[in-house]
Amino acid sequence: MFLEPKFTIQQLIDRCKAGERKAQELLYKQFASKMLAVCMRYATDRMEAEDMLQNGFIRVFQKVADYRGEGSFEGWVRRIMVHSSIEYYRKHHKMLQVVNTDDVGNEPSVNPLASSNLDAQALLRLIQQLAPGYRMVFSLYALEGYSHKEIAEMMGISEGASKSQLSRARGILKEQIAKMEGKSYGYAG
Repeated sequence: MFLEPKFTIQQLIDRCKAGERKAQELLYKQFASKMLAVCMRYATDRMEAEDMLQNGFIRVFQKVADYRGEGSFEGWVRRIMVHSSIEYYRKHHKMLQVVNTDDVGNEPSVNPLASSNLDAQALLRLIQQLAPGYRMVFSLYALEGYSHKEIAEMMGISEGASKSQLSRARGILKEQIAKMEGKSYGYAG
């Protein structure tokens, strides 16, 4: 039985910079499951998320020489996965649905997820059911921590459209959560 030698992340990064395929494989194995979870936030299904993941890792290995060790490597990989997922979406889907900015402010400001009893998988399924534009903006803002200005630049929309889509996504999620919890407790929903 062949046992893999143990490498630190920095050693794997250095070996990837040197173009070693085995190091790339080990680095992929180290981060693939976490990064698949990131891609799932932007994909419509697992197969699409896996495509996003593969494209993201291709970019990671192409750009690994650019990683300067500032901040965590995992965070650097995560940013590449987010940008790669958005790029994949743009290539494979129609332009994002934009909602009327007059809707901004009509949704309650309470976090719709705060009082939910949903598990992470159920929440992910709800997020994946959002319209693509809503899903992307919600994921970028609520899960990745990007500002509306950054989202607008990444997605080629206005800040107002980003705010509007986030507001609508939160409203839809709140309605869906209420329906699910109502059903789970036997209430009419």
